[in-house]
Amino acid sequence: MIFNILKAVHIFAIIAWMVGLLYLPRLFVYHSNPNINKETSATFKLMERKLYKIIMLPSFILTWISGLSMTHYIGFDTWLIIKVLFVIILSFYHFFCLKCINDFAKDRNKLSPKFFRITNEIPSVILILIIILVIFQPF
Repeated sequence: MIFNILKAVHIFAIIAWMVGLLYLPRLFVYHSNPNINKETSATFKLMERKLYKIIMLPSFILTWISGLSMTHYIGFDTWLIIKVLFVIILSFYHFFCLKCINDFAKDRNKLSPKFFRITNEIPSVILILIIILVIFQPF
């Protein structure tokens, strides 16, 4: 019963976290456009900060807590260790996004819209790999 509750919380938290990891860099694509005005930039800053603080950070924390709690019930197999490594990479990406938010807040962004379009694909690829590991548990 507790394991199923943890699993449900984990899935919900992952979905919310991934929404943020996929949407925030898309905001960066538009925000990094050198032709936007100060009002539009201020709107992006507000959207980015709220997305991070209200959705991404709590779901990030809940993902880690629920995921680590479930290991009490299932242990650590090789597939799970690899999955955790992918989640660590997503966590670094999460904090890279925070750095970008802070750079935009100080009007110090040096990264191009093209850079953000390319890096926006990182969470998608890692999510696909994680899903494959969880479903097939190949190792």
